[in-house]
Amino acid sequence: MTPVVLIAEELAPSAIDVLAYDFDVRHVDGTDRAALLTAVAAADALIIRSATSVDAEVFGAGRQLKVVARAGVGLDNVDVPAATARGVMVVNAPTSNIVSAAEQAIALLLAVARNTASASRSLKSGEWKRARYTGVEVQGKTVGVVGLGRIGVLFAQRMAAFGTRLIAYDPYIQPARAAQLGVRLVGLEELLRESDFISVHLPRTPETFGLIGEKELGLVKPGVRIVNAARGGLIDEQALAVALAEGRVAGAGLDVFVTEPTTESPLFAFENVVVTPHLGASTAEAQDKAGLSVARSVKLALQGEFVPDAVNVQAGGVVDEDVRPLLSLAEKLGRVFTAVAGGVAAGVTVEVRGEIVTHDVGVLKLAATKGLFASVVDERVTYVNAPQLAADRGVDVELAISEEPCEHLNLVTVRGALPDGRRVSVAGTLTVTGTREICRLTGVDDFDIDLTADGVLLFFRYSDRPGVIGAIGTLLGESGVNIAAMQVARTEAGGAALMTLTLDSSVDADLLTSVAEAVGAARGALVDLRSE
Repeated sequence: MTPVVLIAEELAPSAIDVLAYDFDVRHVDGTDRAALLTAVAAADALIIRSATSVDAEVFGAGRQLKVVARAGVGLDNVDVPAATARGVMVVNAPTSNIVSAAEQAIALLLAVARNTASASRSLKSGEWKRARYTGVEVQGKTVGVVGLGRIGVLFAQRMAAFGTRLIAYDPYIQPARAAQLGVRLVGLEELLRESDFISVHLPRTPETFGLIGEKELGLVKPGVRIVNAARGGLIDEQALAVALAEGRVAGAGLDVFVTEPTTESPLFAFENVVVTPHLGASTAEAQDKAGLSVARSVKLALQGEFVPDAVNVQAGGVVDEDVRPLLSLAEKLGRVFTAVAGGVAAGVTVEVRGEIVTHDVGVLKLAATKGLFASVVDERVTYVNAPQLAADRGVDVELAISEEPCEHLNLVTVRGALPDGRRVSVAGTLTVTGTREICRLTGVDDFDIDLTADGVLLFFRYSDRPGVIGAIGTLLGESGVNIAAMQVARTEAGGAALMTLTLDSSVDADLLTSVAEAVGAARGALVDLRSE
């Protein structure tokens, strides 16, 4: 059945094109609550912008949702904890509007410096008053950047071209990094005292809300001009109005407000204040980038791939291209481990060896954890809820990186202890044949094997003796189950043996028990890797 992608707000045509070929794309007005709740019931993915609220009620209605994507940066309108509890991935487009936002801040700064907005209004009203709107140059001035995140960095880089002296306040950036950008790090008070222009580029958090208030505006350099194109509430609007009225602040450019939308503010009364209705991301390019970004993320999510922009995945972030192919291997090893173990382990270690350890391989632990619980719980296991499922069951999953040489280019091993003291391990590697990357099992406990990790796999432990292969073949054949491949490993003739079969179809519990009894095995281990 073709997955359904529900688009609740306007999306760029180029983004819809990314989805249209592989998915059933449907549309709904996200602001129509009743229509949204009805439509989301059939959706595997929901794409929104800023007008649609996605809360616990929506997640309750959308029981088959796998991903919610916000075509923008903020996630104020998405209940991320509720999504995480249901294993729904939440993605956004964190870099889609950063250029547009930086340029908006610069536009506001220049407009305030040159009194552009008020001069335009005056001329359009029939006045020609050049002297009244005399401004100031930016060149040679000190520009204070509050927050050197991605947008703050872009802003600083562009302001450097104006011949400014750049200083910044950001307690989370190293001085060496700031120096590389041509920026001198200072404390907030020093920035306020020295800056001719101040531009704020911070997220809105409990720590940053009201960061620049009455006290801080009492420290500013007289004649300073202040810009905020980040988030409303970072600057105390009432305190700013007082500072403007007293002349301590010569002008302000504001794209954001503590309450939005708003059409009334004491700041609107000042001719030297330029205001815009949160236009930071409102460029055609930013809208296209946001739509394309989340469309690609939705496609990855619905294909079961890891999504770097997922905000509620523990190992979020860009996955190295050399590491990405190992995600499927690690997940399959987790599935095989649980099947061979016959239950949930008390603790698991995911060990990574080979050339790949020079990269960040932390995401492989997450992938293996997802595999560990795929056949254990009734709910759908995702990159989002896998860590919580492990925590709920008291399973500690650790990552071990070994630089010891191994016989393979890279080797991933999942090993752990069962509550009864038994220890289980499965290992695998990735081989390349032409343009195909093939996951292979290389070991189960003490047995060396070489088997493609795909299809339906059946494992039996037994005492090596004649006739076992024939007995298994007969039983499966009589039940109409075809054996695609078979491999036997043993410690010695007549000793412990492991038989691994690849089947064209699955087997039921009764047949599995019958085959196990026929070979004298305590149990058989079945894992279906086709359902990934």
